[in-house]
Amino acid sequence: MSAWADGFRDGLRPEAELTVSEWADQYRMLSSKASAEPGQWRTSRTPYLQEPMDCLSSSSTVQRVVMMFAAQTGKTEAGSNWLGYVIDHAPGPMLCVQPTVEMAKRLSKQRLESMISETPCLNKKIAPARSRDSGNTMFSKEFPGGMMLLTGANSATGLRSAPCRYIFADEIDAFPADVDGEGDPVSLAEKRATTFARRKVLLTSTPTVKDHSRIEIEYERSDQRKFYVPCPKCGEMQWLKWSQVKWEDNDPKTAEYECEKCKERFPELHKPAMLRAGEWRATAPGDGRTRGYQLSGLYSPLGWFSWSDMVEEFLRAKSDAPALKTWLNTRCAETWEEDYASKVSADGLRERCEAYAMGTLPDGSLALTFGIDVQDNRLAISGWAWGRDEEGWLIYHQEIYGDPSRADLWKQVDEAVLKEWPHASGAKLRPDAVAIDSGGHFTAEVYQFARERARQGVIAIKGASQRNKAVIGKGAKVDINSRGRTMKRGAMVFSVGTDTAKTTLFARLKHNEPGEGYLHFPMDVSEEYFKQLTAEKQVMKYNRGGFPIREWVKKPNARNEALDTLVYAYAGLNYLYQRRDRRTIWDQFERRLEEPNAAPLRSRKAVVAKAAASSFVQNW
Repeated sequence: MSAWADGFRDGLRPEAELTVSEWADQYRMLSSKASAEPGQWRTSRTPYLQEPMDCLSSSSTVQRVVMMFAAQTGKTEAGSNWLGYVIDHAPGPMLCVQPTVEMAKRLSKQRLESMISETPCLNKKIAPARSRDSGNTMFSKEFPGGMMLLTGANSATGLRSAPCRYIFADEIDAFPADVDGEGDPVSLAEKRATTFARRKVLLTSTPTVKDHSRIEIEYERSDQRKFYVPCPKCGEMQWLKWSQVKWEDNDPKTAEYECEKCKERFPELHKPAMLRAGEWRATAPGDGRTRGYQLSGLYSPLGWFSWSDMVEEFLRAKSDAPALKTWLNTRCAETWEEDYASKVSADGLRERCEAYAMGTLPDGSLALTFGIDVQDNRLAISGWAWGRDEEGWLIYHQEIYGDPSRADLWKQVDEAVLKEWPHASGAKLRPDAVAIDSGGHFTAEVYQFARERARQGVIAIKGASQRNKAVIGKGAKVDINSRGRTMKRGAMVFSVGTDTAKTTLFARLKHNEPGEGYLHFPMDVSEEYFKQLTAEKQVMKYNRGGFPIREWVKKPNARNEALDTLVYAYAGLNYLYQRRDRRTIWDQFERRLEEPNAAPLRSRKAVVAKAAASSFVQNW
């Protein structure tokens, strides 16, 4: 009876006034499995997290918190603190959404389980997963007064779960644009909380591409808060900007910050004191219900990610647009504006042509790949030589007219492409990969050509225009024997992420300085080639959920074979990465130049391919 009475009184007792940061400082234990600094949580280590976390407290009137943070600044741990706070102090139904179901599983195993096991007040409320009827599964955690559901943004079923008072959507820029035809997953998740007057929604992510970034759109709808810190020299309050980081002679170790007011420079040793004295300031009106926070890697606590590290990464990435995009997103917490396609013109590319011989691999080039586009009455072929850091040289472009259904046209390809190509060093190289588009009207002919020349690096490919697809995917067998089974050594087709490849290549076409990622062109390339190379542009469209997406479209009445063959040749280079260790492949390419009549690099499977050829013919 006394136990019943105690429980009844506990139910009547009001919640203690406790914020998320106070709960974390008092109870949260960091596990060595999920943290570089295990032990008791200290908000003082990351003072900028206190306000965003406290807005998620039950006593706060804020309903939505948006965190557009750089990597290694603690936003994930802030979300974990809120999860623990809900379980222990303010129970209610909660929905946690990760980009995919697999990532939700990882969150459950790596972060939640370790947090629950390491934090005594939590493991008292959630039974071990091994116990019978514990209510603790991979995607569901039951606790007194509430339940936590975990799902992926790629699962419409998970997003249609029961009403939830709390919504935590993590890394929302990695969410799909549309989930199972039902619309934007963030909107679907937030609808679960509409019936709760005291709901709380946390949206976090590093940003991605301008006009595509969900977190930036949400941040711009908020009061857009920046973390202001004092200059240790003059005391002027300011938020840290990358443009104010200065260094000498490309030496990252000399990195210092220059005050915008007094122009004095100071080292990173002042950062702990600056963070303790910092404060969030709104820079836009907002709606009173949503608070938005942006934080760059410049604020990362001392010992985590330094200004010198940030400069070093920038110097490595500055000449390669894809790497620079990643750096800008993850380190500066800023979106990347993909406006380079409109800035790349046929005339501009033609003006930068160089005096090297077409048909010869120049100094610095180490590998050779070809891309072939199949049209109804011709084949367009481009050959690209590649060097370290994917610096590229166009060394061949030709259109061979004829009927692709006839063997004589493919024989011309043999003579034009699958031969020895001279290198400036005196060596001779054969193509390392030849990628042929099989998506047209002559799929069977392409499969046959690739099947018979697989040992020479010839592969059949098919374009996939979806965003964020790998440049080249895993090969799929397409040959079927008389028993309806796929043939073990039959033809294969590889998917090519054309959207991804074009985005990367257009960014590199914009580069003006030779080096990492730069693409070179010889003087004797025609004007028509450059018109075809720049025949596509990105346009803004909207999906069924109303979310903006960009698509590559061809300009009216334009031909684009030069661009397609470059994409296919680049896919061929990425195919080589699948077959060899990417960390040492360029060293292998370089060593073979020392050998006369060097052969292309092949995988171990090529050693047995010849012995299997006769068996394949019999099966076919």
